[in-house]
Amino acid sequence: MTRQFFVGGNFKMNPSSLEAKKALCTILNDADLDQNTEVVIAPPALYLLPTQELIRKDIKVSAQNCYVKTSGAYTGEISPAALKDAGIPYVILGHSERRTIFGESSEFVAEKTRAALDQGLSVILCVGETLEQREANQTSEVVEGQLKEVVKVVKEEEWSKIVIAYEPVWAIGTGRTATSAQAQETHAEIRKYLASAVSSAVAEATRIIYGGSVNKGNCRELATQPDVDGFLVGGASLKAEFIEIINAKRA
Repeated sequence: MTRQFFVGGNFKMNPSSLEAKKALCTILNDADLDQNTEVVIAPPALYLLPTQELIRKDIKVSAQNCYVKTSGAYTGEISPAALKDAGIPYVILGHSERRTIFGESSEFVAEKTRAALDQGLSVILCVGETLEQREANQTSEVVEGQLKEVVKVVKEEEWSKIVIAYEPVWAIGTGRTATSAQAQETHAEIRKYLASAVSSAVAEATRIIYGGSVNKGNCRELATQPDVDGFLVGGASLKAEFIEIINAKRA
């Protein structure tokens, strides 16, 4: 099975003006992008709708987070039902910054994944280990533990709506990147786990993308790995080099 290459840009809280967002959209709108790659960008929540209006139609827009409830007294949270109503097709869940800074457990991430899927959203599900966990050879254990909670609440046929983003915490925003061999090893282990925990068909079809200081200098080598199906890009998605990352599979 050929899995469509996927490149996501997580803008986080950057940049902090609509004019800067417009400039980013203009760069992407004018670019010659690989049409065989699915491209998704995730601006801050305040700019989701303006970005969706500004960006070319072959680039999808994603929220960076959502809550487990569709409505109610949850000040500051984003409803998955509201995202669906607004025409936002994707949401990022389980990012390491949500897990570490905001204390989200794997169980809570799974609960949010269930809520997003119930509204018809597609999910970019982030997993990954800390440097201490990698040095203790706990990468597989940690990542499988994070995925296990999602496996419990997701039906087999719903995995077509999930993209798994492996993001080693020690490589996010640090300039350090997992080697292509390290990324491939972990992606292969994730696929093996999906085969045993869900099904071989889901394992084969699910896209597993890499995130962690991806840039124009390392994207092409990473993209050659058989189990690396794309990238979730942080800082580099705010720069013109994002175009080169999107085109990493282009000959």
